[in-house]
Amino acid sequence: MKPRHIKRWIVICWTIILILGLAACTRSEPSEQRSLPQSVHYTEQPVGYNLNPNEPAWKLDTTPVDLNWFVGANWYGHTWGKSLTSKYVTEKTGVNITFEVPSGEASEQIALMMTSGKLPDLITIGSWESAIHKLWEGDQVYALNELAEQYDPYFFKVAGDGTLKWYRQEDGNTYGIPNDSYSPSLMQATGLTAANQTFLVRKDLYEAMDRPDLSTPDSFLNALQLLKDQYSVYKGQLISPFFAQGNVSYGMTEYLQNLLAIPHEKGGKFNDRMTDPDYITWLKTFRTAYERGLINVDFLVDSNAQVEEKTSNARYFMMIREWTGMAATNPVLAAGAYPDSYYIAVDGPQSSHGDSARLFPGNMDGWMVTMISKSTKNPERAIRFLTYLASEEGQRDIFLGKEGETWAMRNGKPQLTAEMVQLLDTDRERLEKEYGIMDTYWMLRNPAFVNQWRPEKAPSVKQMEAFANKQADMDSGIYKGIDPVGDSDIALSWSRISQNWKEVLPELITAKDEAAFDKIFESFLARRVNYGYNQVMEYRQAELEARKAKMAE
Repeated sequence: MKPRHIKRWIVICWTIILILGLAACTRSEPSEQRSLPQSVHYTEQPVGYNLNPNEPAWKLDTTPVDLNWFVGANWYGHTWGKSLTSKYVTEKTGVNITFEVPSGEASEQIALMMTSGKLPDLITIGSWESAIHKLWEGDQVYALNELAEQYDPYFFKVAGDGTLKWYRQEDGNTYGIPNDSYSPSLMQATGLTAANQTFLVRKDLYEAMDRPDLSTPDSFLNALQLLKDQYSVYKGQLISPFFAQGNVSYGMTEYLQNLLAIPHEKGGKFNDRMTDPDYITWLKTFRTAYERGLINVDFLVDSNAQVEEKTSNARYFMMIREWTGMAATNPVLAAGAYPDSYYIAVDGPQSSHGDSARLFPGNMDGWMVTMISKSTKNPERAIRFLTYLASEEGQRDIFLGKEGETWAMRNGKPQLTAEMVQLLDTDRERLEKEYGIMDTYWMLRNPAFVNQWRPEKAPSVKQMEAFANKQADMDSGIYKGIDPVGDSDIALSWSRISQNWKEVLPELITAKDEAAFDKIFESFLARRVNYGYNQVMEYRQAELEARKAKMAE
């Protein structure tokens, strides 16, 4: 062998020896020293790929990944992986979901999870829940805008600048994205206000009573007396006179105040609606009804199961109730043995001036807010999945299901098949369990998309919705959820006041006479001042002004 060939061979051998040596050293290093910091845990991008703000990034990686999703509603009973829609979405995106729901109060369970240091990957809880601010202020959830910048800038295109701006915190970050968020401009453009508060009566019974006036205290009491005297048993069923959704904390407080069109502010100052003369008059009307035996305390003590049983059998005469809670029941009642036993919206209690109700519409807060916890091992897949769900494509997949199986394009518009429309009207439980469409997975539901895909509602549902839209106060959404929440002193003050009111209102309704009512009410007003009510009103005023400033941006 020639000398120069020998030299070349020696170089090659030494090179091989060095490579093998380096590989051995690498294998011997502790795995902890080689692992990436948790803050930069991500799926490696394809070579040469740059994130495109005009393209969804979920398509980059559709390998299987499991995400736990906490849904802060103890009544939510749906699962993922069995319905057609959930299977389709998992097949498409690679994301498999395991739902968790609280056994009791959502905020309490979140607090326990925070203490343990282990939160689910995704968290959806009510926009009013105190846990939201605990999660944000406790650095327990990611800033969605920061995750989007790093992993999926397409998020900014689909999340909506208005929503992100509305939920932006003082540090400039947005930590949650709401569902069912309505802006006044959206309501004006679509005519759909998302108002769902209504005063409902059983149609056939109401008409049998010759459609009595229910708008004044005297006529309200007269109608209840007529019910007791002639219709306490109707078509073989014992009739309960009255039901108020949410009992004290909702139906008999802000809901009733909205029916009475009590203003939220006067002269730019937040109004104390609790002491409004019309509200007090109507509370006394309910006291009189109880004293005369025209109503009982069922509406204050019935369990959810008892309420649903009475509702499904149309055993209530009248209800302060959101019409959306009757959307599934009304068509079933209309298709039953007594076709006119469903519920219709009518004018209920009104102010002494006879004003029409001023019902809460939808608002920018939305219904529930979804966040990504810092416990997740897959923040990049989580933000990309939220981006997908918020997009028109994701909204269509989740709401309508799989094209060709549950929906088809007709006249250039996605529409449910006739079979699905029939199921929607007759067997909603099967529709949700087997197919998982419509409102089964509502966590990121955007009304601007899904409302245009809804089939025409049954007449028994359309009447309630139209009545609520007509009486909606489109500017009053700014007042929803304005009370302090969290662990601050002011939030604790409001919590004590609210809890005391839950105890006091039943005492007011069951008071032996009007003098006793006045004494109980005056004592409550004095206690709430001691609890910090004046500071609560200052908080509300500041929050109102901040919200108005955001709306003006």
